[in-house]
Amino acid sequence: MLKGLIALVPTCLLLCGSAVLFFRRKAVCSFLQLFGASSLVVVVLTHLFEALNLFPWMHWGSEDGIGHYLDFWSAVLGLTLFPVGYLCHALSHGQRSNGQRSKR
Repeated sequence: MLKGLIALVPTCLLLCGSAVLFFRRKAVCSFLQLFGASSLVVVVLTHLFEALNLFPWMHWGSEDGIGHYLDFWSAVLGLTLFPVGYLCHALSHGQRSNGQRSKR
């Protein structure tokens, strides 16, 4: 339970930062980052729900339960889309700033 609450802080910070970036600059890169951060928050919430035994019909601990698949696929999406969105944003931002420097 404590680990889940501790993990909730950085994932929520990632989500807030991604949301700010998305609303400032609506692009595919920032959307991927936002969706990936949201997926990571879902991973943390599934672990908290499992610890609190909320929604027992999801069978959080069993390998064949819906909760397991929700946790797994959220982790896969989060750990894939957030870095891809971040890299895409960093590369596009770097190209834009390099282009502006060469014009001066």
